[in-house]
Amino acid sequence: MAAPHSSSFLTISVLLFICFLSSSSSVDALGGKTEIKDVKTNKEVQDLGKFSVDEYNLKKGEEGSLTFTKVVKAQKQVVAGIQYFLKVSAMENGSPKFFDAVVLVKAWETPANRLISFNPSSTEK
Repeated sequence: MAAPHSSSFLTISVLLFICFLSSSSSVDALGGKTEIKDVKTNKEVQDLGKFSVDEYNLKKGEEGSLTFTKVVKAQKQVVAGIQYFLKVSAMENGSPKFFDAVVLVKAWETPANRLISFNPSSTEK
């Protein structure tokens, strides 16, 4: 009598595992980058773009003369927090420029946002 219960349990376990695998394939994988859609209307992404320009200007002091325009492309990566990879459009001395910014967000820390890198972009989009 123990054998039927064992095989039922095993069958159910295997089915649950298969369901888990099929559902997790559509979920962001830990460590994998995913494209963020609707970047232009995503307030959080636009706020992070402005944050990155503001932080860059603070670090550069008087040399920091960028004015945030918008984020044109964004990806995110789940790490110990969420790391955002942003293509930022900004004005520098009246000319439009593009920058690649990386911002790490750890909601449980104060401050929650940290600028990891901010560099001129080799591409516009």
